[in-house]
Amino acid sequence: MPAQGPAGDRMVRDLFGLHRLTWPGGDGVEFYLPHGERIRLLRDCGLEVEDLIEVQAPEGAENDYIGEVTLAWARRWPSEEVWFARRPG
Repeated sequence: MPAQGPAGDRMVRDLFGLHRLTWPGGDGVEFYLPHGERIRLLRDCGLEVEDLIEVQAPEGAENDYIGEVTLAWARRWPSEEVWFARRPG
């Protein structure tokens, strides 16, 4: 997403090396890793990745999400991901 405004249909930041992201006017910090890097990190921590779900807005959904992601955008690209990992044994 751009620093301000809604998510568009073009990437605006490099994925590689992004890691730490702060939003203007926000007090939170987000961390992003490419999927392969995240899998290696989880494995290095002794975890086993069981599943990854890229969440897509279902047909007939209504947009009550407060943010920069429109319903049409969330039908085309995942606005959230759910990672399942566990410690073997």
